[in-house]
Amino acid sequence: MHVDRIDRSIGELIDQISNAEILLPEIQREYVWKPTQVAKLMDSIYRGYPFGSLLFWETDEAPQTREMSVSGAGTSPLRPPLFLLDGQQRLTSLHRVFNDHADAQVVFNVETQKFQNQSAATQRDPKWIKVADVLDPKTSMLRLTRKLLEANPVLPDHEIEERLSQIKGLRNRRFVMEVLKGFPYEEVAEIFVRVNSGGRRLGTLDLAMATLSTRWTGVLAKLQAEAKHWAQQGYADIDVNFLSRALAGVVLGRGLSVWSHSRLRQTEDIELERGWEVVKRGLRRLVPLLRANLRLTRSDPLPSMIVLIPLVVLLGEREEGPIDQTTGNGIVYWLLLATIQTRYSGSTDTKLSQDIRSARQSRPVEALLKGLNVEQTRAEVTERALQGRTKESPYFFLSLLVALAEGARDWWYGTEILPGHDEGQKLEHHHVHPPTTLDDRYDKGVVNELANLVFISSKANKQINGRSPVDYFPSLDEQELRAHFVPLDAPLRDADGYPRFLTERRQLLADAMNDLLDRFRPDFLDEVPSGPADPNAGFSLDLALFESRRDGGQMVFTATGEGISWVGSATMAELEAAIDSARIAGIDSDVTIAGESVPVQMIEDSLHVPIGPFLVTGTPEEWRAVFDRERRSSRPLAAAPALTAVPWHGEQVKFPVTSTD
Repeated sequence: MHVDRIDRSIGELIDQISNAEILLPEIQREYVWKPTQVAKLMDSIYRGYPFGSLLFWETDEAPQTREMSVSGAGTSPLRPPLFLLDGQQRLTSLHRVFNDHADAQVVFNVETQKFQNQSAATQRDPKWIKVADVLDPKTSMLRLTRKLLEANPVLPDHEIEERLSQIKGLRNRRFVMEVLKGFPYEEVAEIFVRVNSGGRRLGTLDLAMATLSTRWTGVLAKLQAEAKHWAQQGYADIDVNFLSRALAGVVLGRGLSVWSHSRLRQTEDIELERGWEVVKRGLRRLVPLLRANLRLTRSDPLPSMIVLIPLVVLLGEREEGPIDQTTGNGIVYWLLLATIQTRYSGSTDTKLSQDIRSARQSRPVEALLKGLNVEQTRAEVTERALQGRTKESPYFFLSLLVALAEGARDWWYGTEILPGHDEGQKLEHHHVHPPTTLDDRYDKGVVNELANLVFISSKANKQINGRSPVDYFPSLDEQELRAHFVPLDAPLRDADGYPRFLTERRQLLADAMNDLLDRFRPDFLDEVPSGPADPNAGFSLDLALFESRRDGGQMVFTATGEGISWVGSATMAELEAAIDSARIAGIDSDVTIAGESVPVQMIEDSLHVPIGPFLVTGTPEEWRAVFDRERRSSRPLAAAPALTAVPWHGEQVKFPVTSTD
């Protein structure tokens, strides 16, 4: 066994990918880079910055492979292939740019020498040129220079030629390569795990998948086949990632952690086979239960798929035979409460480990419910708990379930509010009171409250056409409104009555949610006093972004609740940089909030950020969704309030980022 160190040009490596002389072993994860990352890579290479080395494996074995996310790759290599262990994101991105892939339309501004992904604005601006056009050997550089000279009269022609030549020369820039020779597959997988654990952050799920593939040849094909089966059933979120996590959960008896791969490596093949049968059997029992009890014909409305894993363990390890009603009800009740409580928004591995252990006890449903502390109080949703909640809140899911249970249909057209999975449509929602009818007296958080959203199609929304309920309610049957829990009182239909509309609709939704919970509450739970279903009921964290074209902006946080009244702010650029550092590189960092430096940490699969009286938690995807939400409703930086920095020094309450307003 030895390691060769060589170098090769970008052009040669791209040709090798096209000729199927570079392949991806099964242990590799999927291609995940976004267009912005691809543009930054091109910029780094253009400017002569270091762009890293590559790690390959040369072997006489024929390991299982996965497809590379490129187009036009061949299938008949002229020489033995190399298997890419580190550098997939970079090489795939370069191949895409050089070959004009539809998802890598990187353009170059010849005046500013900036790279970015193609947009409507860059298509209209002749100063931007597509990088693939410059790299195309059939392109006339003379004609291209003349075209750019017309759009950039201030630049001399030799300057334009030099910059285009610099792009043309990107093909000749060279990668340093390390090639492992003579290493067995299992040792190569261990090297892969170590390299990716120490470099750019590879999630615990990716590490587990890499290890599974070395222990069980062909596991990816098994997972892909099962994922395809569920996609055809409307449960496309039962994908390879979910199945990997579920399989690891069954085999290890716990959630994933950075140590999971070492434990998986010691697992016997027979244990993996047995665990896989448990996963398949559990899903084939769980999905019909959700369809029958909640009318959940597809998976995309579920806020979290992790909540299904303990139930897969519970049902997959049960003896054959039908599920009795008490067990079925208890399973659904636990799923609803775990969703409301955002059970896995923080410390995912720890909570999942507890729940898998509970699912394996002699009375598993009781054990699971005990973990949610519902033996002391009867879970109840209150009108106050729905105040300020938006579509990111888990109550959005419950509002869909109660509408389905009530037989709600699309206004005017009568179609199902949860489209069939074979129709290729997404769940839609729109405002009862359109934002344009509420003028400037209500802020965006109030306008976008859950209580102002109904599950209707874009076709029905066009029928509303920005009109007030005063104008369009008369054309709807009262039952159409009742099925969506819309109050019927005429004074609630205009902008003046909007606050009372929200209050009354929140109460209608809360009553329906409680009816849904009580329908599945198991008989074995004793009668106890009512208590909030959501431990964060009564607390609120409002986010408001103020930004300008030249400034990254300022995020203002307003926290309220019993004994809590606090306002603070952070610069958006610093906040995003700290979160991305934890999310992408796994590096903890700090951000200044209300004049105090606080840590931003990636703990298991969740980002933890102390914001005033709350420790705000959520997955990277959830944080990104919240930031995107705030950008869509940002206000001018000049409108930002003048704040006095007052750090919070009291205790902090864990608060899901999905519950922010």
